[in-house]
Amino acid sequence: MLLRHYLAQGVSKSALARQLGISRDTIHRWIRNGELDRDVDQDIRPRPRPPVPSKLDPYKPLILARLEAYPKLSAVRLFEEVQAAGYPGSYNRVKVFVREVRPRPLPEPVIRFETDPGHQTQVDFAEFRFPWGKRFALLVVLGYSRLLWLRFYPRQDMRTLFGGLEEAFAYFGGTTRELLFDQMKAVITRDLRLHGGQLVVNEEFLRFAAHWDFVPRACRPYRAQTKGKVERPIRYVRDNFIYARTFLNDADLDEQRGRWVEKANGRIHGTTKEVPRVRFEAEERHLLRPMAERPYRSLVLLPGRQLEPARSALPRVPVERRPLSAYSALVGGGV
Repeated sequence: MLLRHYLAQGVSKSALARQLGISRDTIHRWIRNGELDRDVDQDIRPRPRPPVPSKLDPYKPLILARLEAYPKLSAVRLFEEVQAAGYPGSYNRVKVFVREVRPRPLPEPVIRFETDPGHQTQVDFAEFRFPWGKRFALLVVLGYSRLLWLRFYPRQDMRTLFGGLEEAFAYFGGTTRELLFDQMKAVITRDLRLHGGQLVVNEEFLRFAAHWDFVPRACRPYRAQTKGKVERPIRYVRDNFIYARTFLNDADLDEQRGRWVEKANGRIHGTTKEVPRVRFEAEERHLLRPMAERPYRSLVLLPGRQLEPARSALPRVPVERRPLSAYSALVGGGV
């Protein structure tokens, strides 16, 4: 309501000041300045409630001092200590106060691990379900330029990983000095680093890595920031490629995938603020290690899935069926 309306209704300046929670001098100043059309309802200030005395008040300095020295002290322990000092109140009041004043540790800063051009590639699988079955997306991302490669496979095994990586290397035109994996079973046999041990890499994968001249690395458990360059693209694949699209079959999925990959590599990346393809061509392509002369030939994997040989059919022997009386006649007797 406007100030002039309050005054026209005969509301005194003192009563109006109390209603608005302001001083009478402020209202007199508005009148002197001609602010009669001022919407004074917007100036109503909530009156702070007077603090209610609490039985805990005399003991709050003790709690604050103890928390400053030992921030992890539990509310139960602090309740016992103030009780010993004479506090007559309930535990719940202590618990609420401790929750309000306990020092909160600063969140650990997330350090983004950036890598030099040609240094690292991040690799991971992601599972997707389609009307015709489950498929596994193998995503390979160059750490510096963020250039990515993607393909879907019916299985998540070592043969798929070898074949997919070789396709990705061909797409990039070379390999980086190291490849980073997220505890992938086809790569990492055991990771004992959290217990003072070592990382154990699959021997067959070590031969594959030696053939392609890169060093396999593994993310440390519970250190998500070390693998963000591939995890964020996986979320990008889910949200930007898979979501709200229709796929008829594997052939249609692969055809749409190819077009989407080229579009993704031509967008402005959210972190680098550059186009991955442009950044790759300008700063990373010439630093990749050259392609191997031939694909890797596994020592343990067969060249392809072989069907079991069909068992040879046994010769059929016709058996003439006769009544029992015929056999009895042959031996000269009756039934």
